[in-house]
Amino acid sequence: MRTWFITGGTPGGFGSVYAEAALAQGDQVVVTARRPSELREWAEPFGERVLVLQLDVTDAEQVRAAVKTAEERFGGIDVLVNSAGRGWYGSIEGAPDETIRRTFDLNLFAVAEVIRAVLPGMRARGDGWIVNMSSVAGLVGAQGFGYYAAAKFAIEGLSETLRQEVEPFGVRVLVVEPGAFRTSAFSYFRDEPVTETVDAYVPMVETVKAAFVDADGKQAGDPVRGVQAVISAMNAPVPPHRIVLGNSGYDVVVAMHESALAELRANEKLSRSADF
Repeated sequence: MRTWFITGGTPGGFGSVYAEAALAQGDQVVVTARRPSELREWAEPFGERVLVLQLDVTDAEQVRAAVKTAEERFGGIDVLVNSAGRGWYGSIEGAPDETIRRTFDLNLFAVAEVIRAVLPGMRARGDGWIVNMSSVAGLVGAQGFGYYAAAKFAIEGLSETLRQEVEPFGVRVLVVEPGAFRTSAFSYFRDEPVTETVDAYVPMVETVKAAFVDADGKQAGDPVRGVQAVISAMNAPVPPHRIVLGNSGYDVVVAMHESALAELRANEKLSRSADF
């Protein structure tokens, strides 16, 4: 029986789907959320196998306290799923400073804080999984969503280096890159005002908002199938370093890599001319 520590467990998101999948295979789960009351009724049937904790992942003290509580209750954390996160729209030039900072606080710095709190226990036991929820936007820039993309690009780089550093201690790292999935993520945009500070970008930002609102509830990605794909990847004889989820996301990422490789080769002479 493994113990999972899952951030972003609010119903309707990937976190709660991970929790249900882990419980279905007989594991025990620590689920965190800003509003734990939303999870209490859900957790009751699972009894002692579920621990629901209140956690604002942007609060470092809360993070350390939650990890300590989880380790004391279950004896250690075997799988960390960093699922908490969301984005806010706006241009690179005109997004409000507050939006930029909270985007990175939630999607990057909080992830690093949780990892840093969980890793000592994993290293001591010589085993563990860290699953970082990135996004297709962490590989392919998204107009009007640039700071979210930048934070997810950073998660990609952090995860690549982390994997090399913790592999000698038996800890594995998987990056998950979903496309558009039918979670509650897009529902946040409906009532959120456009706060773009540069008038020239307002039409573009409004178009981005409208696209998210229109797509809510129509996304092709199935979170349950997505999480099952992640678990299958973790259980593979040779687990991948990353997995893209969803048809449209897969096609976009393949096209991006093929285009980048073609451009790299087209400029090989320039690249190689830069050495002494």
